[in-house]
Amino acid sequence: MTMTDDLLAQARGVLDDAVALRRELHVHPELGTDLPRTQAKVLAALDGLGLEVRTGTALTSVVADLVGGAGDGPTILLRGDMDALPMPEDTGLDFASTVDGTMHACGHDAHTAMLVGAAAVLAGQRDQLAGRVRFMFQPGEEGFGGAADMIDEGVLDGVDAAFALHVAPNMFTDFLIHRSGAAMASADVIKITVTGRGGHASTPHWATDPVPVACEIVLALQSMITRTVNAFDPAVLTVSVIEAGTTDNVIPETVTLTGTLRAVSEHTRHEVWARIEQVANGVAAAHGCTVQVEIVQGYPVTVNDAAFTRWASEVAVDAFGADHVVEMPSPIMGAEDFSYVLQKVPGSMFFLGVCPPENPNPFEAPACHSNRMVLHEPAMATGIAMHVSVATAFLAAKGQFT
Repeated sequence: MTMTDDLLAQARGVLDDAVALRRELHVHPELGTDLPRTQAKVLAALDGLGLEVRTGTALTSVVADLVGGAGDGPTILLRGDMDALPMPEDTGLDFASTVDGTMHACGHDAHTAMLVGAAAVLAGQRDQLAGRVRFMFQPGEEGFGGAADMIDEGVLDGVDAAFALHVAPNMFTDFLIHRSGAAMASADVIKITVTGRGGHASTPHWATDPVPVACEIVLALQSMITRTVNAFDPAVLTVSVIEAGTTDNVIPETVTLTGTLRAVSEHTRHEVWARIEQVANGVAAAHGCTVQVEIVQGYPVTVNDAAFTRWASEVAVDAFGADHVVEMPSPIMGAEDFSYVLQKVPGSMFFLGVCPPENPNPFEAPACHSNRMVLHEPAMATGIAMHVSVATAFLAAKGQFT
């Protein structure tokens, strides 16, 4: 039996338990930073593994340390997020969500279960490990910034590097995908309130109609993005909500525009903030309106450390073969609060392909955040094995990855 076969055999040995946990979490999803049922399930699954476990105070997080029995060494953090999304499920699964309007549509149930599985495998190797493996079970990734809260509560104290996996239902199953540098975008909420002077819809000349002004602002923002942002350092600005008026014969006083801004560098992100203000104010002033621009800062760019990512990709090749490890050609414009962790310590987030093999074209499969998103559960063994491979290799290398 090769090392790879042995590693996968160990991962498959805990796969049934991991799948059972994943399905239990899928049936009972929870939102935000308060996940009491999920936390209890994780604590129960970790019980008996001989870990040093603590829970959060500001959120229902779980931090569990595996202390190696072969002496002192570095600390590697492995992270799994636990929260669901506020959306209905339409998968038809036997273990579909029983909570109205709530679904694990981003694979966090699998992330949690794979991390528990990795803890079980590594606990069996404790005597060969010199150092510490920290398991970060995190609530509140979906817009709540749970990673930042856990950092405030000390999850990174003493940590030398960090690693995370995210399932990818649009990628071939069992493939591991990586990218150095910017891997995922920042995400900010843009809110623009355009104020004019209301009046009767039949006499717009006696009013200052903010509706066409708001429409011009939307178009001008798109021109600003395409004409002023470097195509090789891109940004995406989508105005997704326009709110105005109450009836057909009244010109409203205000229009509110809400949208999202994504960028793959902090430089472009900050430049576009300033340009949004400039464009909105300029267009409004040209038509006698005023604007209020609010930029709600969200997650920063997820930047994978180049040296760590290269090292981890070599670990993956050694474990699974070069034909199952792929470099991602460009960043994903989604966002992740693991970015806060990577601002503090070197590390990387990889993606794990989980498209069911019966789907001949993964790129047409329901994606994350789809109410029809499903995943190939046997691929979770690859995720468990990847967590184990990174942790054991990091400790064996005494934290050296350059």
